[in-house]
Amino acid sequence: MHAAPENRVELVLCHADGSTRCVVALAARTGAVWHGWLSAAHARVGDLYGFRVHGNYDPARGQRANPAKFLLDPAARAVTGQPIPDASLYDGPGSLHLDSMAAMPRARIVDAAFDWGHDRPPRTPWAQTVILETHVKGHTMHHPGVRPRFRGTYLGLAEPAVIEDLVRLGVTAVELLPVQAFTSEAFLADKGLVNYWGYNPFAWSAPAPQYAIEDAVLEFQRMVCALHAGGLEVILDVVFNHTAEGNEFGPVLSLKGFDNAAYYRLVAGDSARYENHTGCGNTARTDSAAGLALALDALRWWVEAMHVDGFRFDLGTSVGRQAQGFTAAAEIFCSLRAAPWAQGIKFIAEPWDVGPGGYQLGAFPCEWSEWNDRYRDTVRSYWIGERGMLGAFAERFAGSSDIFRHSGRGPRASINFVTAHDGFTLADLVTYERKHNGANLEDNRDGHADNRSWHCGVEGPTEDAGVNALRRRQRRNFLATLLLSQGVPMLLAGDEFGRTQGGNNNAYCQDNASSWLDWSQCARESEEVAFVRRLLAWRRQHPELRRASFFEQSGPCVGSDVQWLHPRGDAMCAADWNDPQGQSLAVLYHARSDGLAKLLLLFNASGQRVDFAVPQSPTGRWRLVADTADPGAEGVLCDLQVARPYRSVAMYERAH
Repeated sequence: MHAAPENRVELVLCHADGSTRCVVALAARTGAVWHGWLSAAHARVGDLYGFRVHGNYDPARGQRANPAKFLLDPAARAVTGQPIPDASLYDGPGSLHLDSMAAMPRARIVDAAFDWGHDRPPRTPWAQTVILETHVKGHTMHHPGVRPRFRGTYLGLAEPAVIEDLVRLGVTAVELLPVQAFTSEAFLADKGLVNYWGYNPFAWSAPAPQYAIEDAVLEFQRMVCALHAGGLEVILDVVFNHTAEGNEFGPVLSLKGFDNAAYYRLVAGDSARYENHTGCGNTARTDSAAGLALALDALRWWVEAMHVDGFRFDLGTSVGRQAQGFTAAAEIFCSLRAAPWAQGIKFIAEPWDVGPGGYQLGAFPCEWSEWNDRYRDTVRSYWIGERGMLGAFAERFAGSSDIFRHSGRGPRASINFVTAHDGFTLADLVTYERKHNGANLEDNRDGHADNRSWHCGVEGPTEDAGVNALRRRQRRNFLATLLLSQGVPMLLAGDEFGRTQGGNNNAYCQDNASSWLDWSQCARESEEVAFVRRLLAWRRQHPELRRASFFEQSGPCVGSDVQWLHPRGDAMCAADWNDPQGQSLAVLYHARSDGLAKLLLLFNASGQRVDFAVPQSPTGRWRLVADTADPGAEGVLCDLQVARPYRSVAMYERAH
């Protein structure tokens, strides 16, 4: 166990009820690692345990060892329960000597052996990857195909009906909101709320027990095995940027008590305080030997013992911070590049934090992909009718080569999304212009104010048939753009059938029906779901829509990868791209096989009808695949002049 050399470490073995069974001093030390040996008679699989650390308590020097605090193993593979809000968890003047054991969870010794049978990681190529961001509990609480006992659990996500829905939709990976053992912040508990999203971890290697019926490790493994059998990859949203211990006023749960300065960034010249590049009170270190080893150990555990296929790093800039700031040459990136167990694993960064120089979109190592918020903002601005967006829209639609082309990166570096857990759902994006976060009990001060949303004329739900029809069309416009863009598309679960959070754009503390997927809505919006399935099937059929490299040529010549055309039919010129009134264009793809025109997309984000001069198809005809203005339309052959309705996308392929 890592702890400062001047400390003394005790292993506390517990009875099944959590009380102390025996205390064993770790008598040997190698560097800063204290260790000992126990026979099977002393510790067996299923036993509960924790630690106490004796040593220096001097916060001004960054030292917080305190034997009164019962500490959770930082590398625990399984935990029982969560910390119970109590004064004993803190080390302030009035609670320094209070014993915290009764308020603390226990680590549990596990045997990770699992019969994986014929399980094989899908290893879906990036060019074929389609991600669905979802939440273990929210996805399954109301799913009609999940048995009541399994709702809200890992096993619920493993139910055949759930997997069938995912496969039929056409996604290839589920990206799960945090499942590392987490707890709720004290200020939420005081309000009777909980941290629903899970971005407040206290054990990086342990699956959250909230989503288990009996054994979180075993049930998580069963979930992964079932998803893999359906051809689906499992990507975890992981939080290595901070922990639930918070700042100097936060609880002492684990790392603070072992070696505070080795695991956290402390303010230079004032080591009693924590650097807060995360907005969550503290910033974990991955540039120290202890912090790096702990993070790498956790990642390896999730890959080797739990068969996870990838990771999305929350506030990824923090993970790559060194003493001088963020660098793509950070040791954690180099270590992952060299680790045999990390080969073939998908690594995704949320490329920002709230610290100095925190916005690092495009700056991560070439093996990584990144959440592209510029894609989100540009696509939203284009479809709500903002002027002068054509050039930026085309750049994002083409894979954001201006951001990612360096260092040999390709379109897969861009994780494209229009909505995510943080912000409006797609239905709310077209229903609200203002956030409605009153249920969070923060007087609507929380959440983003810049949503780039448009309510289509009425704030909130309405019975106006025209407004509701326009909202559905706008949803389809966003989805068509996302699923046909170069790069890796990420859908937010429920967007395919219009899930709403009632205008709450920061529902992190809403563990209730406002966050859980309402699967009855899926049946009511079956036409919209079918539209998404059709688009994803079309994407799979045409490699031109999911390139591994950026477009190499753009122009009017035959054999170019793509042509950007003005509605009048000729190639877009500089004046067209910069026209503040321009809101429409055609995109013509040439086949990788024969170099001839193959696919045609017509975009019209303006508020009026636009007539498009359609280029000649090699076969003489274009066949309609999908139309956001008429989701049931397909198979229609188009003429050389097409009138496109306001705010719509049409997708054609050359007819045979």
